[in-house]
Amino acid sequence: MLGLVLFFVGAVLCLNGLWLLGRIGDNEISIINYLVGGITLLACLFLAFGPGADAGSIKAAALTLLFTFTYLWVAANRTNGADGRGLGWFSLFVAITAVPVTLQTLAGANTTWGYWFAICWAAWAFLWFLFFVLLALKKPIAKFVGGVTLAEGVFTGWLPGYLLLNGLLQ
Repeated sequence: MLGLVLFFVGAVLCLNGLWLLGRIGDNEISIINYLVGGITLLACLFLAFGPGADAGSIKAAALTLLFTFTYLWVAANRTNGADGRGLGWFSLFVAITAVPVTLQTLAGANTTWGYWFAICWAAWAFLWFLFFVLLALKKPIAKFVGGVTLAEGVFTGWLPGYLLLNGLLQ
């Protein structure tokens, strides 16, 4: 399931990056955010409440919900015209949460994928912090955040998701 989720996380991050760079309009970007928010929500429900649910899968669901709510909040803000300050503060909460997740993932890494996944968590922590600075603190860094979002979409979502889906990464 991780390959599926990461593949679509890559898609939404790439498109959100393009949106921040002015390549996609406000009214259109909500579609992919609602879609990926819905996909990740379904994955979370399965992980947390499915037949094989255990402490590990519930933790995975909780952490994935950080992504889910981010995408749904972006979509809602584009639909209702909100200024994003609430999402910015939520992004700070997520960035802070992602730091110990990065350290735990790194401590448990014993494969190339494990180390890559730890680096992904560090990158996501940085990205969520940038969203805090952009949205809550209202700093004019949208182009920089757009470039980082696009790059992270490729290297932390799309590429590893594709490789996992094709059995090229374990």
